[in-house]
Amino acid sequence: MEKFSRQTTALAVGVLAVSLAIRLGAGVWWQSRISDDALFGLPDSESYWLLAESVYEGRPYEFGPGGPRVFRAPGYPLALAGVFHLIGKPVHESEKAESGRDVLAAQKSVQAVRVFNAVLGALAVGGVMWLAAALFDIRAALVAGLLAAFYPGAVAMSVFVLSEALFCPLMLAQLIAWTSAVRIDCPKRAAFVAWLGGVIAGAAILVRPSWLLFTPGAALLAVLVCRPRVRHAACGLLMMLGLVMAMAPWWVRNYGVTGAFVPTTLQVGASLYDGLNPQATGASDMRFVSVFQQAQKGDDLRTGAAPAGFEQRLDARLRDASLSWARANPGRVLELAGIKFRRMWSVWPHAAEFSSPMQAWVTALGFTPIFLAGLVGAALFARRGWPYVLCALPAVYFTCLHMIFVSSIRYRQPAMLPWIVLAAGAVVLLLPAAWKRKEPNH
Repeated sequence: MEKFSRQTTALAVGVLAVSLAIRLGAGVWWQSRISDDALFGLPDSESYWLLAESVYEGRPYEFGPGGPRVFRAPGYPLALAGVFHLIGKPVHESEKAESGRDVLAAQKSVQAVRVFNAVLGALAVGGVMWLAAALFDIRAALVAGLLAAFYPGAVAMSVFVLSEALFCPLMLAQLIAWTSAVRIDCPKRAAFVAWLGGVIAGAAILVRPSWLLFTPGAALLAVLVCRPRVRHAACGLLMMLGLVMAMAPWWVRNYGVTGAFVPTTLQVGASLYDGLNPQATGASDMRFVSVFQQAQKGDDLRTGAAPAGFEQRLDARLRDASLSWARANPGRVLELAGIKFRRMWSVWPHAAEFSSPMQAWVTALGFTPIFLAGLVGAALFARRGWPYVLCALPAVYFTCLHMIFVSSIRYRQPAMLPWIVLAAGAVVLLLPAAWKRKEPNH
């Protein structure tokens, strides 16, 4: 990797400072537009908050007293609990209506988490710059940093109280470790970096369980298409070792709670049914869960099933219903896959919260040039080797995944960060050549 000079280091620090300032400002703006009776602005946020409170207060890790115990992976709630230890006991949404003071305290708690997310977002920008410098040069790193600093999707993921804020820097750290491991000449050091990349991958899965299949799938692809195959195979095996070691405590905990091996959570069935059911549209609509819960409770009463296994039985019921419907309706499954693909890569946002003309245009203008430049970069650089392919793989992986599950532009945002690396490489390579062609001949 090309070394940063004093001047380019100062420029890189400036880019990071700008990215942090943008995210802090966006967090304040987003909080200001949320009504007092809705602290977060997005429905998933409260579940992370409640679980983080359980961790902070030393209560069982479950979604409400007696609620689901394998509902969310623990990565982001653990991080939020760490923030709570810094800021003091958070005021929960159920407590904030008692007085104006409670409302203000609740808003301050949430805003503190948005500051934490902004720092994570700036770290993700740093990861983009590091990866661009490793694959290209300092100019590409600075261009990539600026693109990531201002990219609306990356800013949004640093503002919302959602697990993507923590997942993005972890994902980039894994890609950096993988890139380094296949390039390092010293076998012992390469082995350690590969193992460390696997540990980071495990941490990323504990934040976003949908990342579970990326590492084994990408490692297999590397062995099939890249040389030397032995080196890539060794790297993949060491990464899988690190991944297993990182996730083992969660697996042991889940086995103790459920008596079965649960690799991520017991929400896979609900997520699958959300994407594949008779009323599926490609968007998320979880109103069906209560219907299945009542049906499962009725079956449990008739069979005398133990309450302890309800969460597993409900997950299996939803999974089986979804797969049964999919087998009977293959044409609709294919049609939904196309709809989900369009939703994920749409230029315009679908969610009502982001459908104002200004937000729609900001989304479109921020996404389209980077997406097109990334396509050019992928075409130009994929033949250079595995690290360049690796930058495009998250986009392919998440696209395939969300053509099965539900889809929206939210799910492409993490993948756009390594995509920006390819876009920056294309910009640095092609713009000077285009400029020279426009210069008059003397």
